[in-house]
Amino acid sequence: MANGTDYYAVLGVSSNATADEVKKQYRRLAKQYHPDANQNDPKAAERFKEISEAYNVIGDAEKRKQYDDMRRLGAFGGVGGFSQGGARSSSRPGGFGGTGPGQAGAGTFTDFDVGGIGGLGDLFSSMFGGGAARGRNKGPERGQTVEQTVEVPFRVAATGGKVPVEIEVNEECAMCHGSGAAPGAQLKPCGECGGRGVISFGQGSFAVNRPCPVCMGRGSVPSERCPACRGTGEARVRRKVLITVPAGAESGHKVRLRGQGGKGASGGQAGDLVITFDVLPDRFYKRDGLDLIATVPINVAQATLGSRISVRTLDGKKVALRIPAGTSAGKRFKISGQGVEKDGKKGDMLVEVTITVPDTLNEAQEKAMRDFAEASGLKY
Repeated sequence: MANGTDYYAVLGVSSNATADEVKKQYRRLAKQYHPDANQNDPKAAERFKEISEAYNVIGDAEKRKQYDDMRRLGAFGGVGGFSQGGARSSSRPGGFGGTGPGQAGAGTFTDFDVGGIGGLGDLFSSMFGGGAARGRNKGPERGQTVEQTVEVPFRVAATGGKVPVEIEVNEECAMCHGSGAAPGAQLKPCGECGGRGVISFGQGSFAVNRPCPVCMGRGSVPSERCPACRGTGEARVRRKVLITVPAGAESGHKVRLRGQGGKGASGGQAGDLVITFDVLPDRFYKRDGLDLIATVPINVAQATLGSRISVRTLDGKKVALRIPAGTSAGKRFKISGQGVEKDGKKGDMLVEVTITVPDTLNEAQEKAMRDFAEASGLKY
């Protein structure tokens, strides 16, 4: 991608966009600019490549965090000595200042450490898939870490259980095994980066290496692209995973499943799956810490004279509850030990009564109410 292009701008989302918003926008753009749907428009293929590269970073939680760190340091805008118009070099191995690989050139990013976050070259390397290491001697790469929000029914979150989740991850293309080449295609050195797999860009005495956007860091380009992945070396696949919801889980609770994310490339370790729970509301229960609040309607006669009602607990059992005479709306009654259990502690169920008034009365009911009103000295 061009020097310092903002990946958020490429996808048309704000830097505060959620993972779901980014994914939704990527799908929309990928469908719009996919080469198969735009065979007579060569610019669409370039746009599709830009969109895919942007989502490869913004769509990955760890890469996005690193990328955001770089943006704050000004590596993608006018701050910190970089700008959209910064010079780029693909011919000098050490970037600007005439330094070679491994040399401590004047202010090269590969040797520049900021505030304990490590070398900025390392950040770029990890963000874009390993920099020069992605070249002709590509080593194992860790798979994509996937973050996803999952809706969980209230009662499953309260008592614990399992929910199925469908995730979408980038995995190494099964046809070309990540090379991007069609079966039998020949590989030749990339003309953009001279076969190095990286290009350098920057301004003044600063420069940073990043994977070549033409060969995608491989250092070579195929005579014919893989028809399955169109030369990207990756495939977008959907996979179903069964997630265990611990008892007492609340909205915002996260679980990390090691090795359940994207498949690693070249024998690398699989990424993780990070799930954030979004607990759905229940029509009967509400939650206050470990306590459950259940709203139960009673009529005027029950509230006035007292009554015995039946209340269903979270585990489906019925518990008898005595409503005393003269109960007012909003009164709460506690059923001990029938709340949410978590970490060895268990809350209570709080039954809150509401008083319902009938819309219509039959003749006998109306007479009884009038007699009651007159006996009470009420005027109506």
